[in-house]
Amino acid sequence: MRITLGLFFLSATVLISGCGGSGDAIRDTRNKPNSFSAYKNPANSFSDSSTGDSKNTGGLNQNEVRITMEVPGSLAPGAELTRRNLRIVQPDSVEVYYTDQTLQKMEEPEGVSTRIDNNGFTIISFGRGLPIGPNVVIRASYGGVSMRALAADADRDVKINPFSEYLVVNTLRSYSASEFQSVMNCVEDDSGSLCLNKYVWSTLADQVHDFEIDIPTNANLNSAMALLANRADFAGYVSAMADYALLDDISSGKIEANSADYNSVFLGVELGRTFFDPSQQGSGQWGLRTAQEKAVTDKHGTAYVYPTLSLTSFDVFNIKVTSLANDIPYNREVLIHQAGNDFDLQDASKWELNTHSSSPGAATLIDNTRLFAGRALYQSITGRGSSQTIGWTRNPYYLDAFTSTPVSSATGPDRVVSGYFSAGKAIELLASGKNLKRGRTLEEHYVSVIEIDLLRKDGFSLANISGNSYNTLYFAARFNDNPSSAPPLVIESGLGEWQTGNGAVNQTYTSLQRNSDGTVVTDDTGVRSESWPVTRRPSRLSSADVYNGRLNLDIGTASNSNQKPDLGIGASTPDGSLMAFTLDDSPMGDGILIAARQTSGTAPGSGQFRLQGLAMGLGADTNHLKHFDNGVLTILSGSSARINVPTLNMIHSVSGESVSAPELQAGTDTSLSYASSGNGVVSFESGNLKLNGFFTPDKDQFYLRLQDTQAGESYLGLILATRIP
Repeated sequence: MRITLGLFFLSATVLISGCGGSGDAIRDTRNKPNSFSAYKNPANSFSDSSTGDSKNTGGLNQNEVRITMEVPGSLAPGAELTRRNLRIVQPDSVEVYYTDQTLQKMEEPEGVSTRIDNNGFTIISFGRGLPIGPNVVIRASYGGVSMRALAADADRDVKINPFSEYLVVNTLRSYSASEFQSVMNCVEDDSGSLCLNKYVWSTLADQVHDFEIDIPTNANLNSAMALLANRADFAGYVSAMADYALLDDISSGKIEANSADYNSVFLGVELGRTFFDPSQQGSGQWGLRTAQEKAVTDKHGTAYVYPTLSLTSFDVFNIKVTSLANDIPYNREVLIHQAGNDFDLQDASKWELNTHSSSPGAATLIDNTRLFAGRALYQSITGRGSSQTIGWTRNPYYLDAFTSTPVSSATGPDRVVSGYFSAGKAIELLASGKNLKRGRTLEEHYVSVIEIDLLRKDGFSLANISGNSYNTLYFAARFNDNPSSAPPLVIESGLGEWQTGNGAVNQTYTSLQRNSDGTVVTDDTGVRSESWPVTRRPSRLSSADVYNGRLNLDIGTASNSNQKPDLGIGASTPDGSLMAFTLDDSPMGDGILIAARQTSGTAPGSGQFRLQGLAMGLGADTNHLKHFDNGVLTILSGSSARINVPTLNMIHSVSGESVSAPELQAGTDTSLSYASSGNGVVSFESGNLKLNGFFTPDKDQFYLRLQDTQAGESYLGLILATRIP
């Protein structure tokens, strides 16, 4: 059976409630009144069980929506302040009408009526049922300024603001007449053909309000829209989702297994600004996030949370749906770099263990190779009850992940490989009765993520690893605040071979460092030869310890199974063909290491590969984070290739004490020389750009170190190139 795009957005609760029913089951669930209070200002609440935006839906009847209009401060300087520096106002007028891809105003839907509730909010009733498509908009006006929102909204609190206006304009106008008609054919299809794309719009309309992007107080609507258009992460997400809505049920599928659980290896590299300390207001900072185990202790004992991804298939309307959910506890280290080259290290002891966790939602699988999903991330809270309680926000992102072909219908893919980007904030939380209220912004951070999820298998044996030869690649960084002992920042990446029978590893590595006086030095002469023993690491469950593919990686002598290893904790696929480790306080630093079994096969001579990853760049007065945003590597022959790589760029001006928000640099076609030296080792080169690494035995994946020099900046990075069907 096939699934269509719409199911990708529905939460697990909604999906399960729809099982065994008709298409109205989802609609009925969404229409039920809830028990929220009659009025909520999103600035007055913060929850670690939500994806960002508070809801204002209390007291609504079935088929009703509430209108919340939010305008820039210049339009209503005396109005109540809410999230993202917007002001809540009661609109002067509200109208509802049909539209198309040209955004022209058409007739009003039948059965529409309005009322004003006790708090002064406009309530709209749709007598013939809530809209579920993009062809019904609500326009509100205030002070001579009009903005629109889709009437289809998952939580029925229709926020009308620059974000909703951007969504309306930049999705509908992106369609041709035939594409819009295709979308509406699905929305209006009641023939029982199970076209569920119709439900995408209500969730997308809601998710744009999870983005934490502040609108300047002096902005008008045009400048606010321009700001959002220039935020590459926000604009890219809206564009990707608009394209995704065009996928049909013929091109999409599911994982075969009923469920599959994965051990997650995770690295997040940040560039951002800090506002914690008045003496460091607005200073730029690097940050590293690495996956960890988390112990949770209460009166019943201690339980453990391990970094994990879960894929689950279940039936909705006789269609198999694949739901995604992940939970990755992580440690964090930060290096603040002030003007004048003053450095301040805030290591993992400064920060409470945090979590990167996504809201459950379904995904679309294309040709058993690529997994697509719109991911909404939960907020989290650290420091409860302490002198400083911090709320952490995370913006949604679009997932385009590689999955391997399952070995059987009872087994899920043995790996899910992805790179993605999510911005966020740290916000001071203030006690307000039993609730927590948003205070000042403590940090703004932009995070590029590498995530490798490897299938768990109970009873995993080291025999699947021992005695094999592997190609290895690592990327890591080290922070230091004692200039007399070491440079403040060292970025390091190495390539080599690893014989797991005796643990012998031989590597060459390149380092890029920032010295205490701000100078930048590159050294590509590093050599490493030592023994890396690998051992099984148990997962402690309530019943017993289970060996399911988790591993320890040490130097010289193996650690005990539950000790902290020298290099890091990682995992293997069940057959041992791919391993990955989160490097944690290792001699190389904090980062990620990937090991793939060597192959005697010839290198791929053709094909297209999705290019994802990151690079850290250092210049005389700049720090630069590049996120490679779903580019394409094309293998043209056994000796030539081509890349086209859009990037999201964040640049820290050290002397200027500023960090730019994500800006899109469009990709251009670049020709590469391409060579293979045996055992799966490959290289791609063009001028200063060098991509060195290896391919996997299935020839569907490349793992590559990036080295480059551009405009006086030097870069080191990690690239994932995975096959596009």
